[in-house]
Amino acid sequence: MREAHPREQTVGMEWYASDAEGVGGRLRTHPEDFRVSEVETVEAAPADGDAGDYGHLLVRATLRGWDTNDFATRLSDALRMSRERVSWAGTKDKHAVTTQLFSLQGVSAEEVPDVRDADVTVVGRLGRALQFGDLAGNEFSVRVRELACDAAAASERVDAVTDALAALGGAADADETGGARRVGVPNYFGHQRFGSRRPVTHRVGLHVVRGEWREAVLAYCGDPADTEPDETQAARAIVDEEAASDDPDWQRALDAVPGYLRYERSMLHRLAEGDADGRGESEGDRFRHALEAVPSNLQRLFVNAAQSYVFNRIVSERLRRGLPLARPVAGDVVCFADRSLDEAFAVPDTGREQRVTERRVDVVEKHCARGRAFVTAPLVGSETDLGEGEPGDIERGVLDDLDLSPADFSLPGAFDSTGTRRAVLARTRLDAAVDAEGATFDFALPRGSYATVVLREYLKTDPLDL
Repeated sequence: MREAHPREQTVGMEWYASDAEGVGGRLRTHPEDFRVSEVETVEAAPADGDAGDYGHLLVRATLRGWDTNDFATRLSDALRMSRERVSWAGTKDKHAVTTQLFSLQGVSAEEVPDVRDADVTVVGRLGRALQFGDLAGNEFSVRVRELACDAAAASERVDAVTDALAALGGAADADETGGARRVGVPNYFGHQRFGSRRPVTHRVGLHVVRGEWREAVLAYCGDPADTEPDETQAARAIVDEEAASDDPDWQRALDAVPGYLRYERSMLHRLAEGDADGRGESEGDRFRHALEAVPSNLQRLFVNAAQSYVFNRIVSERLRRGLPLARPVAGDVVCFADRSLDEAFAVPDTGREQRVTERRVDVVEKHCARGRAFVTAPLVGSETDLGEGEPGDIERGVLDDLDLSPADFSLPGAFDSTGTRRAVLARTRLDAAVDAEGATFDFALPRGSYATVVLREYLKTDPLDL
C-alpha cells in the first residue's frame, strides 16, 4: 500500500492498494480515449406498442462529450417537457464516448429530436421509467497518453500493479502472466462522484444530513476552488461576501453568477425571491427551499455523496488496519450475490445478508472466494444496522468523527435515505497493453463501480489528470 494523492484523500480515498510505481499519463486527451458502454438488462416492448400500457419510450444514445445530466436537460428542452420525465440507469462522464439508455415519458418515436454529438436510436417502449441501476454494468476501453516513463518501464510497472491487484482480489491466477488477468481493487467511489474539479457534493450532503441547510447552500454556491475558471471563482467570492454580511443582498449574488452555473442560480434566485416577497420563513426553511430548487435527482445526489464519502473513509480505515477486502472477518456483514446477473457483473443482493460470526468465518470465506458472496460496508441510512467486532468499530468511529448517526439520514423529501450496503472490493478481468504512444486498458465492472478506481492504481497521478 501507499498513500493516495492529497486530492483523493479529501474524498476519503486514502490509499493505493498497490505499492508499485505508477505510469503517470493523462486520460481523456480526446473523448475517444475513454469509451464506455452499458451492459443492458431491460427488455423493451416494440416501439409501436400501446403507449397507454408502455408510456415510456426507450432510446439508446451514443454521446460524445456530453454530461448525462446536461444531455437529459437538452432532450427535455427540445421536447418542451419537464426534465423529470427523462430517466437513465447510470450517470456517465462528459469527457468520453458513452453508450447508454434513456427513457422518455409520454414521447413517441417520431418526436425524438436530433442533438449534436449524439446518435440516438429508438429501442422500444417500457411500462415504467428507467431506474438507477437498471443495468448489469459497464464495459470500458481506455487509452492513456503522455506516460511518465518509456514503454519498457511502463510495461514493468503495469505488470507489478497487476500482480498486486490480483493478490488483493484473491485470484486463483494471481501468479499467471499475459492476457486478461483477474484483479481486485478497493471499491471506492471515484473522485468524480464528488465533483471532478471542485469536490463539494459530499460536503453539501454532510450539511444536509446534519440539518445545516444554510451551510449546504453556501457550500454549493460559494467557496471558490482554484481549479475553476476565474469568472466562476469571482462569482463564488461574491456569494461568500453576501453570506458574511449582516444583511445579504442575494440579488447581487445572483447577478454575479454566470448562466452556465444554472443550479447555483436556481438556488440564489429562490433566496432573492424570498427577499423580495418578505417571506416569514425560518432561516432553515428558507435555505432548504433554496436547495430544493435543483432537480430531485441532484437533491438525492448530495446525500448519496455524503454516504459515499463515509463509505470511502470506512474502506480506507479497513485498509490501514490490514483487514482483508476479499474475505470476511468476524463482525463483517456479507451479502450473497444477486443471482439474476451474470457472474462477471454480480453485485450484492442486499436482501440476502449474513452477519459473520467467529464460528462461520471459514464457511463464508469459501462463498466469497467463489464469487457467491461479498464483504460489504454500509452506505449509511436511517435503517442501517452497523457491523460488529472490528468492522463495526471502524464504522462507528468514522460516523463519530463526522458527528453523524444512522438516524440523521431520516430527512424530508428527496433527501431521505434508508441506506444500503456495498461491496468493499470490485473484481474484474483486465487486459492491459503498452506501446510507444501510451497504454490501453480494457475491462468491465459491475454497476456502481468506477473505472477510475481501477485506473488510479496504474497511473498514481493527480485525479485531475484522470
